[in-house]
Amino acid sequence: MTILGQLDFPPISHLTRWPDFLFDGTPYAVNKTALIYVASVVITMTFFFAAGRRAQLVPRGVQNMAESSLEFIREGIILQTIGPEGMRYLPFLTTMFFFIFFANLFEIIPFVQFPANASFAVPLILAGLVWIIFNVVGVVKQGPIGYLKSSLFPPGVPKALYILVTPIELVSIFLVRPFSLAIRLFANMLAGHLILATFALLCAALFSTTLLVAILPFSFGLLIALTAFEILVAGLQAFIFTILTGVYVGSSMHPDH
Repeated sequence: MTILGQLDFPPISHLTRWPDFLFDGTPYAVNKTALIYVASVVITMTFFFAAGRRAQLVPRGVQNMAESSLEFIREGIILQTIGPEGMRYLPFLTTMFFFIFFANLFEIIPFVQFPANASFAVPLILAGLVWIIFNVVGVVKQGPIGYLKSSLFPPGVPKALYILVTPIELVSIFLVRPFSLAIRLFANMLAGHLILATFALLCAALFSTTLLVAILPFSFGLLIALTAFEILVAGLQAFIFTILTGVYVGSSMHPDH
């Protein structure tokens, strides 16, 4: 599609799918999205390694940031959704939060400008991992029969309503939960990426159009504001994914709540 006669806007597939440039045509093919995920893992590991390498009694710099992050996950997610028993999940939830956050944050990195979670594969894998964890926790804590009973026949519901509630709970817990986790993360990051790409291309078109160059500062200012907003979204989506993981684990561990 041509905008203002100056710019060809690429189709969505060109903005979300990147060609393989290593081992193309093999099961080990590597593209831009895969490299972003690798970089996210490396950055997460480096961040906590640097924080713990020279730990001090009074934290400073990176150590202070890491300890504040752990405190946030512990107080804001684990104790609120699982309780004190959930402290064993602190490393997992912290790693998940930062991995998702850094993968999202590449959306604003110059010359990269793509959130890896705008590709559906890894959000679906993460959601599948969460699905396995909260189901295993439910079976271990309650036993297979007890877990199915508490999941499909929630207490406090009139028995006559179980004919409606039980199928809904079956679909909601065992089918909808993983897909809703994956789609929420994927769709929000994809939408933000498309919005930023659209406004960036519009700014380029306005810059090359003499009559409309007067409104370029306003569109450019809006692009900066949207970029700042996407930083917030990157953190918010990581937080939502992590806290919902805590909620699901907590509900499997404490069915009466």
